[in-house]
Amino acid sequence: MNRNLTALLPEICLVGAAVTGLLAGSWLPRHRQWSVAVLAAAAALAGLAATAHTLAADGEQTVFSAAFAVDAATGAARLAVLITLLLLLAVSAPGVRGHRRESEYWVLLMLSAAGTLALAGANDLLMLFAGYLLASVPAYALAGFAKDARGVEAALKYYLLGALFGVVMLGGVALMYGAGRGTGYRQLHTALPAAPYGVVAVGLVAVLAGLLFKSGAAPAHFWMPDVADGAAAPVAAFVTTLPKIGALIAVYRLLHQAMPADTVDWPLLLAVLAAASMTLGNLAAFFQTSATRLLAYSAVSQAGYLLMAAAVATRSELAQQGLLFYLPAYALTNLGAFAVVAELPHARRLEDYRGLARRRPALAAVLVVCLLGLVGTPPTAVFIGKLEVFSAAVDGGYTWLAVLAAVNTVASLFYYLRWLAPCFRPAGDEDRLRTVLAPSGTWAAAAACAAATGSLVLGLAAGAALPLADGPLLR
Repeated sequence: MNRNLTALLPEICLVGAAVTGLLAGSWLPRHRQWSVAVLAAAAALAGLAATAHTLAADGEQTVFSAAFAVDAATGAARLAVLITLLLLLAVSAPGVRGHRRESEYWVLLMLSAAGTLALAGANDLLMLFAGYLLASVPAYALAGFAKDARGVEAALKYYLLGALFGVVMLGGVALMYGAGRGTGYRQLHTALPAAPYGVVAVGLVAVLAGLLFKSGAAPAHFWMPDVADGAAAPVAAFVTTLPKIGALIAVYRLLHQAMPADTVDWPLLLAVLAAASMTLGNLAAFFQTSATRLLAYSAVSQAGYLLMAAAVATRSELAQQGLLFYLPAYALTNLGAFAVVAELPHARRLEDYRGLARRRPALAAVLVVCLLGLVGTPPTAVFIGKLEVFSAAVDGGYTWLAVLAAVNTVASLFYYLRWLAPCFRPAGDEDRLRTVLAPSGTWAAAAACAAATGSLVLGLAAGAALPLADGPLLR
């Protein structure tokens, strides 16, 4: 059995920094708890260095009885999660600085990021469920971190639905174990064709239910708008971005590695879920007046586009590189939009952004890049991601799904423009402008600019980035 701990250096860095930060935060005075954020940033940078070394050295391997796979998908997840974590640290800094639970906030972020990486690399159902728990439990606490009425309501809804889907997922793991006589993906791939169809089908749907909850896809999406609107903007950015990376890679890996195509008609199931997610998310976003709720429903629709790659996981060679490129592209673009929201904490409604282009032209430019980027406008990275995923759907025999996704993409332009239009209108009342568009600090603005720039650079460098996502998955 391979017990090479160096293969897990990014995850070890995050967990080790979280434990160290929790202990240090118990003794540090309040005005020095910012050092835990520095520790978190150092852990993320160390994880990025370890990931780059692994990718350069072609260090693909499975560890601990093949329960965790270090391959192309894990490498892409590590890069996306750790870069996202660095941006989240910057976005969160103005609101958390000096809070009496500041160190706990950074620790919760690191633990949830570690759980997301566990989800992405899980090659065993028990490892998958452990990653689900580690990614979820810290997120419940983060949703109610402010301890106000809206935050507590958001945390309660998030926790109750998370517990429900967690129990359903655990039941699915039990059924899959009974049907496949094991929990490893290699064992399941061999044993499931001879197992009873009904048991396998119910078990797969139950396991997918938990992963759909983490990704914010329909029909497990009801929590996302309430949590995004009730929690602080940095936490909303976190819940709509970070868990989605691990959950969607976990869906892809589970279907590609453990489920033979002739066992259950899971491609059609995923295609229907993708269609439902993108359509329901867009329809619900059309008439939203809250910026965070609009972005939350946008995240639901984006989960639908991303699920298209999972639907053709074994039918198209374009599916994997499309998914692994689209995920970091979406993460950068979505975080850029949320960073603008975090920078302007008093602008909760779309109309509050009136006059932004004159008052804060850099933020207005970031919003234009990120919102049009979420539509899929070139040269942003989401455009390349959507192009790859749509091509994979056509290549995999789901042309109807690609057509529906294209229609939804065009329709989504309506509600993104509803947000952008007020930014370029006359400001009106100068007193209101100074109050509503007052900045919260420089860190969130810097993170917004960095995310928007990253989205553009990744889109322009897609030719070099796409081949990196095309390595084999390991069982």
